[in-house]
Amino acid sequence: MEYQNIISMLDAEIGKLEEAGRILKLNGKVDAALTKVMSRKQKAVTAPRKRVVSAEGRQRIADAQRKRWAAAKKKNAVTPAKATKKATPVKAKKAAPKKAVKRTMSPEARKRIADAQRKRWAAVAKANKVSVVPLKPSKKATIPVKAVKAAPVAVPATPKAEASI
Repeated sequence: MEYQNIISMLDAEIGKLEEAGRILKLNGKVDAALTKVMSRKQKAVTAPRKRVVSAEGRQRIADAQRKRWAAAKKKNAVTPAKATKKATPVKAKKAAPKKAVKRTMSPEARKRIADAQRKRWAAVAKANKVSVVPLKPSKKATIPVKAVKAAPVAVPATPKAEASI
């Protein structure tokens, strides 16, 4: 909304300048025109004030939050069978973060992944005309052996057909 204040101030300034121009055209006196235009008060643009919460307001917010926490804790807590004394408020201990359980892969899943990877390697090898030495399925990888490539053959140059536009 601040931009609307700026726009209104610019409109007011434009109005002052137009009025000064009109007065100059009519009277030809610069000093009188300036004093007449400048005598009007202009609204000052102020930055929006930061909202501050009083100490009393912060205390009310804190009390309300403690009440919500107590209600949630009471709802989740298991009530003892017999309580002889009133429970005194005890600070809750921070629970240690749970350690993530290390996940392992089954041998069947490992075999499926390895077979799929070998299949991808074979496809790449076939595309690059590289022969792959087959290994037993229990081995982790295959060893690619590059084939000897023939010398490049010279291709006679053919004239390119030009397309007419």
